[in-house]
Amino acid sequence: MLVIFGGLPGTGKSTLALRLAGLVGAVYLRIDTIERAMTGAKEVFSVGEKGYLVAYAVAEDNLRLGRIVIADSVNPAQITRSAWRNVAERVRVNAVEIEVVCSDQAEHRHRVETRVAPVPVTWHEVVERDYEPWIGDHIRIDTAGQNIEQSLAALRQALPAELRR
Repeated sequence: MLVIFGGLPGTGKSTLALRLAGLVGAVYLRIDTIERAMTGAKEVFSVGEKGYLVAYAVAEDNLRLGRIVIADSVNPAQITRSAWRNVAERVRVNAVEIEVVCSDQAEHRHRVETRVAPVPVTWHEVVERDYEPWIGDHIRIDTAGQNIEQSLAALRQALPAELRR
């Protein structure tokens, strides 16, 4: 199974994706980590679609081995979301798409401005980012007003049975 996470920085997306990967023993692929490795820098410099292309290939290899793969990225556009679904289709596995949001703008801003993250972003960068609305079937987790345990519990409840271990 391929679990595709997306959402703006500061929503809790990476924390939830990483926690879920640990709970279900999944391979965890984070685009930010791949891009940092590709540039050899401590900060992330955009490498365009190359980071995603590497992640798609690594995900496909692991899915062919029967592994659960969790993909973690902002996933801002329909084209990247479609590409992830295409990976699952090629390997003939199910895909679950999860959009993580924080509907409370003040809380979201506070998280962005106070977090210690390997990929620092400003609130201005978050609100100015191109981010296309999600369409089609997907799970939407709103982390506003919840701690990580509450958000993880809501996510696990919404997941297919095979991911609720």
